[in-house]
Amino acid sequence: MKATPPRSHRRRNARPGRRRLLALGAALAAALLITGVFVIANGNRPLRIGYFADWNVANRDFTVGNLADSGAPARLDRLMWAFGDISEDGLCHVPGGHEQSWELYQRRYSARESVSGEADEYEQELAGSLYQLRLLQGEYPDLRASLSLGGWNWSRHFSTAARTEESRRAFVSSCVDLWLRGNLPVRGGEPQGGEGAAAGIFDGIDLDWEWPGGAGNPHNVEDPGDAANFTLLVAEFRRQLDALSEETGREYTLSASLSGAPDQAGAYDPEIFDHLDFATVQGYDFSGPWSEVTAYHSNLYPPAADPDANSADAAVTRFVDLGAPPEKLVLGIPAFGRGWQGVEGSGDGLGLPARPADDAYDGPTMAFSELEELEGERYLDEEAGAFAVRAGDQWWAYDDPAVIAIKGDYVLGRGLGGLMVWNLDMDPTGDLVRAMDEALR
Repeated sequence: MKATPPRSHRRRNARPGRRRLLALGAALAAALLITGVFVIANGNRPLRIGYFADWNVANRDFTVGNLADSGAPARLDRLMWAFGDISEDGLCHVPGGHEQSWELYQRRYSARESVSGEADEYEQELAGSLYQLRLLQGEYPDLRASLSLGGWNWSRHFSTAARTEESRRAFVSSCVDLWLRGNLPVRGGEPQGGEGAAAGIFDGIDLDWEWPGGAGNPHNVEDPGDAANFTLLVAEFRRQLDALSEETGREYTLSASLSGAPDQAGAYDPEIFDHLDFATVQGYDFSGPWSEVTAYHSNLYPPAADPDANSADAAVTRFVDLGAPPEKLVLGIPAFGRGWQGVEGSGDGLGLPARPADDAYDGPTMAFSELEELEGERYLDEEAGAFAVRAGDQWWAYDDPAVIAIKGDYVLGRGLGGLMVWNLDMDPTGDLVRAMDEALR
């Protein structure tokens, strides 16, 4: 593990926000225990969930083997594999082109690269990242995996898939066939793929439509009925997953990713929670390059200086008020920060005019592992449940393990379903997953 530079934590606001949260959690626990009911995450321990961005095997050279080396799999309950694509015909498919299928299920790994320490054979019916995931699950039999559909870039044709009863039935059937039955296409003269080649790797589907009702990627196909059709789509997934369970004797998990934006909660019908096993709520991206001043982007509560700011608590509360069972809501946390530069003046730097940082991982964002290496002054805002580093004229907001501990207390206090982190290649030494696991004990 790479050593990190000395850290200087300065606590903003003297009010004991975390003690207040602990007291609330204790009171709730006592009240529930009196009645003999204390249920979190449907009677089980709160979930620990992490997204694995498959495209970063090629882009950042972060393989399933690297994930294994991080120690994260031993602390996770479910891996979300991001992302599955939807064709313009509204069907699940592996995008065309050699590179996508090669990395996903045809690339032969050397002994040095492989989770097992053994080299792949040329003729094996499954290789690539999916075979490495199968090997990982062999080492961690309790680690479940869901295939997450959509995301920001691949939600374009969700609307087409959800439009009619016929399209929904065909779409869900194609996803079950490809990802749960594991029937992969045979391509490029390679021996990999075929019926059942990836069977059993995934036992769940995660619907990451960003976003039904609009406000997502401007390239998305949209329809006035999207919000209502999403509810019908969720029901169709539940129907077909239950039918598959009757056939195989295996249980299948259905989840969805929900927006944390104030104007998006109304796009969801509370009926979806009758069909979902859980839903993740994006507790981040509350600010970014569109903000003209520095601001927290994943704060648990509004900061004292901006009481009207969006927050993770506000996002969760909106869905609870909508009718979501708290135990079905999993709070999402980021393994990345959002940054600004040109920050002048003294103090912690919050709320100062600035422009988006332009020298980071993806524009004005930076991975947690890289943020921890910045030399600068660090600030923990316990009341807001937020963290920032000021390095020269740059200012970055992100979650560190201390913030995750606060959010874990919050999850336990409100009886939520757990925590989720996006995404694991930004936490290559597993520090955030470790903090997440410990915070939920």
